[in-house]
Amino acid sequence: MTKEKTSVRQRLIDKCPECRSKNLVHDYDTGETVCGDCGLVVNEQMMAKGPEWRAFTQQEKASRSRVGVPTSYSVHDKGLSTAISQIDRDAFGRKLPLRTRLQMWRLRKWQIRSRVHSSIDRNLAQAMAELDRLSDKVYIPSPIKEKAAVIYRKALDKGLVRGRSIAAIAAAALYASCRGSRTPRTLREIAEVSLVEKKDVARCYRLLLRELDMRMPIADPLTYVSKIAETTGISGKTQGLAIQILRKAKEKRAAAGKDPMGLAAAALYIACLQNNEKKTQKDIAEAAGVTEVTVRNRYKSLRRELHLEIPE
Repeated sequence: MTKEKTSVRQRLIDKCPECRSKNLVHDYDTGETVCGDCGLVVNEQMMAKGPEWRAFTQQEKASRSRVGVPTSYSVHDKGLSTAISQIDRDAFGRKLPLRTRLQMWRLRKWQIRSRVHSSIDRNLAQAMAELDRLSDKVYIPSPIKEKAAVIYRKALDKGLVRGRSIAAIAAAALYASCRGSRTPRTLREIAEVSLVEKKDVARCYRLLLRELDMRMPIADPLTYVSKIAETTGISGKTQGLAIQILRKAKEKRAAAGKDPMGLAAAALYIACLQNNEKKTQKDIAEAAGVTEVTVRNRYKSLRRELHLEIPE
């Protein structure tokens, strides 16, 4: 048996040849694979799959890596294509001659055309640009944006975008992604930074739920407490009291069928009264995006259902 066949057999082994145990310990410092039960050295020439260079900062790691960015659904071509830079200089910083610049200009033009050669690619390019803009405006994390891009691609495959606004479907996909991951972003917040009206985004959101058979979790008012508190400058102790109030309301089913944002605002208002923090109903209502009447009604219902003692 040759040396190459022996190394392949050793790499594919998954149990000890002596005691037939699968408790194999891999020592990457010495390059050995040892049986954890009988101590037999199964393999002593392990292949190192890591890089041969070292990096001590994130910038060094990024500069020494020889691979490109990972595939991303939020890019219309998933990041698999190349891009020709607009800088007309060579690797040494010298300006390219005129003939080479004209050639690179033609290559760049055909490269852009090849990336968006079909109507679906053009649609995705416009939609992903809109998703990027919306995500930056309302501070959406990258995983939530990726999920929204997947939802939009599913809607495009089913033909739901045809005859409808791309911006409305993109905003609805982003809101569906936020709702599915319990990210505290309301429909009003996304519609305010979108290019379409709120009713159009809501209509497209209902269409996505119906056609893509999506199931959204029930909105939890606990997720909105910190958001309202940060906007109004409420202390952490008061936030803890508001969370306790909402949990009691959930146990006694006093929060069923109520707007989660209004409930969170009312719980924070009650907690401010109990903790002697001077916050008005108007301040909390503006931060929550609801009316003062809603905060007042939820405040009265919580106080009545939970038998809360409010200091005068």
